[in-house]
Order: sequence, then structure tokens, then C-alpha cells
Amino acid sequence: MSMRLILLGPPGAGKGTQAARLASRLGVPAISTGDIFRANVSEGTELGQLAQKYMDAGEYVPDEVTNQMVAARLSQPDAEAGFLLDGYPRTEAQVAELDSILEANGHQLSHVVELTADTDEVVARLLNRAKEQGRADDTESVIRRRLDVYAEQTAPLVQTYADRGLLVQVDGMGEVDEVTARLTDALGVTTD
Repeated sequence: MSMRLILLGPPGAGKGTQAARLASRLGVPAISTGDIFRANVSEGTELGQLAQKYMDAGEYVPDEVTNQMVAARLSQPDAEAGFLLDGYPRTEAQVAELDSILEANGHQLSHVVELTADTDEVVARLLNRAKEQGRADDTESVIRRRLDVYAEQTAPLVQTYADRGLLVQVDGMGEVDEVTARLTDALGVTTD
């Protein structure tokens, strides 16, 4: 099934888990800017070093760096038939850049899915993940800062995409399988 999707939601809402599940069902790549940033950090690339400074402070990596990275990724052959973006766009400027990228390739978005989640539950999830995975970027103060930045910069995109008639909201709280079922139902994706 060919779909071009964006998955929005606060950090810890389960976007990464659900993106992987949904992309697998759709047969499209799940493209996560967070994973790409972390890979660059672990490889010690110039982009990774720059991204690390922002990530450690709980801030977003600048648009110009992120836009170039996403444009390059969307031009790869596996994304031609569709994709699921997790973590992009995060700002109105990135929305405009994504619109340009898609238009240049003769494509358009199918849906924008917002996973909604309770703030305190999200903080608890991320603190637990930090313990399990040893992720230094997931301290409580950084998590709360990331949630503030999300509310300031990314949450307004929900209205932008709602105004375009593309927004689908799905409750991201509960067991992983329950959330996946809600997502596939909301998008009309048949399950195996």
C-alpha cells in the first residue's frame, strides 16, 4: 500500500515503536530523524557532533541541517513508493520545505497522524527507557525541556495539517498492540 505519512506526537508518545510497526505493514521505510542523528553521533560525523550539542541541551537540530538530511533520504529509491516520517517536520519552516520536496517529486502527503499522550506518562516512559538503554540524553530535565520545545514549535503543526484535512489523531496511551490497532483502524490499513 503506497502511503506518505507523517507521525507527530511528543517525545515518548511511542512514535518510534508505532512507526516501525506501521511502516512494516505498509511496506514503506520508517524514516526517523532521531535515529539518523544518533547514528551520526555514534559515528562521530561532523553532523553528529553538531547534532549532539543541540540534543544534549534538549533543543532541536537547526532546520537547514535537518532539511538537507531529509531531502537526501527521501530521494533514495526505497522511499519512492511511500514513507513514514517520524520526527520531521517539527517547525512551520520544515513543513514548507517538505511541501517543496514533495512537490518537486510530484508527490503529496496521504495523512498526518498525531499520537496523543499524557505528559506525566511520557516522562515516566522516557526515564524508564533511559535506564534500560543507557541513553544519556534522557534525563528528566532534558525530557521536560524537549516536551516544552515540542509544545512551542511542533504542536502548532497539528493545526496546520488539520486545516489541510490531513490530520488523524490517535490515542498513544495503552499497550503497544492496542495503539497499533487504533492506528491501522484510523488509516484504514488492513491487518495480517
